Amino acid sequence: MAKGSVKNLQEAFLAHLAKGHAPVTVFLTNGVKLSGSITFVDEEALTLARDGVTQLIFKHAVATVMPQDAFSIYDIMGAE
Repeated sequence: MAKGSVKNLQEAFLAHLAKGHAPVTVFLTNGVKLSGSITFVDEEALTLARDGVTQLIFKHAVATVMPQDAFSIYDIMGAE
């Protein structure tokens, strides 16, 4: 898979979660577990909101983003 395809997958995945303010669990590279809703995404960072508090998280610190509700990536990327 080309590097550009991975970037597009990441952008589509995070944009889908941000658009719906879907509840997620974010695991950081240092093992910290954060929960909340992704509210904004750009090239370098995302914001995670929970209980009226918003955190700025830099993408290089993110190991895994796990949505609470399942969805098909094919629904947002289209079948290839």
